[in-house]
Amino acid sequence: MGNSYLADAVLYLISTAFSIYILLVVLRFLLQTVRADSRNPISRFLLTATNPPLRLLRRVIPGFAGIDWSTIVLMVSLQAIELTLTSLITYGAFFSFASLIVLSIAELLTSIIYIFIFVIFVHILLSWINPGSYNPITVLLYELSEPLLRPARRLLPSMHGIDLSPILVFVFLQLSLILLVRPLTDLARALAG
Repeated sequence: MGNSYLADAVLYLISTAFSIYILLVVLRFLLQTVRADSRNPISRFLLTATNPPLRLLRRVIPGFAGIDWSTIVLMVSLQAIELTLTSLITYGAFFSFASLIVLSIAELLTSIIYIFIFVIFVHILLSWINPGSYNPITVLLYELSEPLLRPARRLLPSMHGIDLSPILVFVFLQLSLILLVRPLTDLARALAG
C-alpha cells in the first residue's frame, strides 16, 4: 500500500511539472501565432522560460511557412514524455509510437481549446467589470481572443450594443472538442490496440 502512495505522489509531481511547462510553451506558441506584443512582461517571461530547449531545437528544426515548427515539436515531445511516464507509472506499459503521437496531439488541442475558452471568458468578465482598463494581462487577453472573435463578429454582429460573438466562438470551440479531439483520442486508442 505504501508503494501506491509513493506512485501517486510521483505521478502528481510529474503531471504537474509537465503540465505547467507545456502550458508555458503552448502560450508562447499561441502568442507568436497571433503576433502578440513581445515587449509585454508576460510575453517576455514566456520567452525566457521556454527559450533553453527551443534554442537547441531551432538548430535542427527551422521555421517554415511562418510556423515555428520547433515549438510544435517541443510541445508534442513534452506531451508524449508526460504521457509515457504517467502510463509507465500507472499501468506499467508504454503506448505505441503512433498512438502516443496522436494522443499527444489530441491532448495539446484540448489544452489550446480550453485556453481559448478561458481567455475569452476572462476577457468578457473584464469588459464588464473594468472596461477600457490597461494592463499587460488585458492586452494579451485581447490579442489572444480577437483572432477568434473578429470573424465571429462578422457572422453575428452586435445587437443593441450587446456582443454575442463570444457565444458563437464558445459553440465553435465545443464543437471542435467533439468533432476533432474526440475522434483523435479514439484513433489513438485504436492504434494502441
